[in-house]
Amino acid sequence: MNKVVLDASAILTIIHQKPGVEKLNPELLARAVASAVNMAEVQSKLVSHGWPAGEAWEDGTSPVAEIVPFDAEQARIAGDLTAQTRPYGLSLGDRACLALGLALRAPVYTSERIWESLHVGIPIHVLR
Repeated sequence: MNKVVLDASAILTIIHQKPGVEKLNPELLARAVASAVNMAEVQSKLVSHGWPAGEAWEDGTSPVAEIVPFDAEQARIAGDLTAQTRPYGLSLGDRACLALGLALRAPVYTSERIWESLHVGIPIHVLR
């Protein structure tokens, strides 16, 4: 079963039922993984919007089948992406997501439109 990678914005799109959520069907979500870095980002956003910490973690992790630890290979890839992604303003979390996709050779799903301009060697699907 091929994995797909969700970035923080895709996970938040699911939680808040925003436009584009319909593109993330149950079959796709059964294969969904996220970087631990992106899960920290989701947790931070939910808690800062008033979610109790435990509920935020439960809601934030529910859309993904697996949380993948951020390892040395992904750290190198994320660092290598800096120059290429700087013109687009990508954060470390964004690059961690892309690094996971590259390490797994898996497509990435995001709600960030600017990612449509990226060409990093994996498919990037923009939800809205």
